[in-house]
Amino acid sequence: MTKMIYPGQTIGIIGGGQLGRMMALAAKEAGFKIAVLEPTMDSPCGQVADVRIVGQYNDEAALEELADVSDVITYEFENIDYEGLKRLTKIAYVPQGAELVRITQNRVTEKDAIVKAGCPVAPYVVVNTYEDLTEQIDKIGYPCIVKTARGGYDGKGQQLLESYEDIPLAKSLVEHSQCVVEGFVPFKMEISCIVQRNGNGETYCLPVGENIHVHHILHETIVPARISVETLKKAEDAAIKIADHLQLIGTLAVEMFVLEDGQIVINELAPRPHNSGHYSIEGCNISQFGQHIRAVCGWPLRKPKLMKPSIMVNVLGQHVVPLSNSISKYPEWSVHLYGKAEAKVNRKMGHVTIMTDNVKETLEQIEKSGIWSE
Repeated sequence: MTKMIYPGQTIGIIGGGQLGRMMALAAKEAGFKIAVLEPTMDSPCGQVADVRIVGQYNDEAALEELADVSDVITYEFENIDYEGLKRLTKIAYVPQGAELVRITQNRVTEKDAIVKAGCPVAPYVVVNTYEDLTEQIDKIGYPCIVKTARGGYDGKGQQLLESYEDIPLAKSLVEHSQCVVEGFVPFKMEISCIVQRNGNGETYCLPVGENIHVHHILHETIVPARISVETLKKAEDAAIKIADHLQLIGTLAVEMFVLEDGQIVINELAPRPHNSGHYSIEGCNISQFGQHIRAVCGWPLRKPKLMKPSIMVNVLGQHVVPLSNSISKYPEWSVHLYGKAEAKVNRKMGHVTIMTDNVKETLEQIEKSGIWSE
């Protein structure tokens, strides 16, 4: 049942990080109130919320309190407690449900869902023990990547194996948890397609972004991605197929590899707004956060349009001081900082979006600024 949530009513958000903060800011533009559940008091989302509930994501009393004060509940990241979320769906309006979180929390169920949706993934096998790994790895061959089924992000919980001799490098991963062994895909670039869908099945993709990583952490997203029209169509079609298969309400980021021949392979899913979609705040006629709020509140969606080519650059802990010292030099840069207390090395502290008429020149400007040259 799709329910319409109106301005003045309260949106509950599980998770108090920067995605929750930007979601809350988009919701406040339309006059919604915000309640947030987060283990720490002064979280990025908590700083802009009307109601702060401090508690663990599986704390039943805290979840009940969130249900009491909220007219609709969403979440800002997928590593929340599935069982807690499932219980919450019985006592509160959670249009996204809990199944999407269950599926995307685990690489095994995630890959299975992508395949069932009729979309391509890298060849893979599932292994439960080290013995399993040694027996099954020949089905995939080398190079391959061993990934923990749960909990990996920004390159954590992964091990590249280039030959049989490398197998022991993955021993601690397999002993710790169930793993997926994936064939290494020789890709030309990584792109992401963020698809958003409301309870009436109305679906739109944001303009597709090209992602550049440094040390496994997203550094830049360039929009539009520098891909062919055919590849773009394949990417959007795949994202919509997966969204339909999962009966998505809200937001799903679909990360993909583009091969030399323009074909795509789906890498992973994130059931929420995504780092690679931050450019949309300035770069589109509707941001990923505004569209997410519309989707979970039962509003009609807006067809996204790119206003101008855009580049989003992540600001990590080591970039905060050089960026702050450079603000006066770059009036065309939109600077977003997330209100995190401590600027630790490699911690995501904010991002910069630059709308541009010349992507090549702007990429050179970013490089020459020296801010990101650590």
